[in-house]
Amino acid sequence: MKVVAAGALVVAAVVYLATIGRGGALGFVNAAAAASMVGALADWYAVTALFRHPLGLPVPHTAIIPERKDALGRSLQEFVAGNFLTEPVVRAQLEKAQLANRIGTWLAQPDHAERMAGELATMARGTLRVLRDEDVAPLLEEFVVHQVAAQAWSPPTGRLLARIVADGSHHRLVDLAVDHLNTWLLNHQATVLRVVAEQAPQWSPLWLDDRVSKYVYEVVLRFVAEVRDNPNHLVRRAVDDALIGLARSLQERAETRESFERFVQSVLAREDVRVAVGGFWITIRKVLSEAVDDPDSQLRRRASSALAAVGRRLCQDDELAGRVDAYLEDAVSYVISTYRGEVATVISDTVQRWDGGEASRLIELHVGRDLQFIRINGTVVGAMAGLVIHAITVLAT
Repeated sequence: MKVVAAGALVVAAVVYLATIGRGGALGFVNAAAAASMVGALADWYAVTALFRHPLGLPVPHTAIIPERKDALGRSLQEFVAGNFLTEPVVRAQLEKAQLANRIGTWLAQPDHAERMAGELATMARGTLRVLRDEDVAPLLEEFVVHQVAAQAWSPPTGRLLARIVADGSHHRLVDLAVDHLNTWLLNHQATVLRVVAEQAPQWSPLWLDDRVSKYVYEVVLRFVAEVRDNPNHLVRRAVDDALIGLARSLQERAETRESFERFVQSVLAREDVRVAVGGFWITIRKVLSEAVDDPDSQLRRRASSALAAVGRRLCQDDELAGRVDAYLEDAVSYVISTYRGEVATVISDTVQRWDGGEASRLIELHVGRDLQFIRINGTVVGAMAGLVIHAITVLAT
């Protein structure tokens, strides 16, 4: 395009030289050629002055882009920040985009949900590799053990125990204990007989000790079996009453609460508890690592199904989609309003790092074609202006 523009100037110059001193119609041609050269040279100067000094001469207010690129970058930054990075503009664009519906439509497709689950697994894998056990364990100890120790656990424990007794959830534990005791008695008859016999007085004859021991064993065994088989046994009701009383004491009696809190503190202060917290993290990390590395793991499949379900719900539930859109608008608007200046500085910082000559060359390559059309148009418009001026001059004389 530079060649075409320069060629137009050369043509105008040749025509001008060929028609110097001619009258009549050629006089109009000569005037048009002269004005065309003026227009071409003026626009050549204007276009060239943007990128470099014309003819290498340090004329003031030339080579604007390489010498004032930093100021231009700051002006562009202010323009973008003031006209694009504003809360009303961002909210309008986000509202128009309907991101929740688009995200839902994309996630609702099984392939996309599986792909997203894979990306999340990749992120999780990278995070697990970065986290070192020796760094995480102290954090967990600080967060879990110390935070647990700082809480008062007796009232919530009392409420939980009361709820468990009311629901009868503890009955299975009682069944297990009684059944285990019955099995132990059946398997350790000799032990029970020996313990009972040892409690007999020294003057008691052995045959009497033996009969009493067997009788006591049979009574205990029969009693345990009755407790096991009768859901409404007196012992079971006594256990319920004891647990209810303990639940009330944990919530109401200061002495019980203090004793329970001291018990919790003593448990948490044990070294094996701290070791268990670190071992818990190692176990969790191992399980998660295996799950995220296996594309067919239950975790990956559940994550994929959950993402697809979220996508379908976003497509079907307009109220939910509206809430998600509102949340996204609020979040992005907060970021824009709070960090607009920092975001916009990307423009000025990037422009500042550019080399002046290289920046000028790149910009000229991108927009230079249109700028060369300005030179060509200047040549044509100059010729037309020359014709008009010459015609007015001829008519005036």
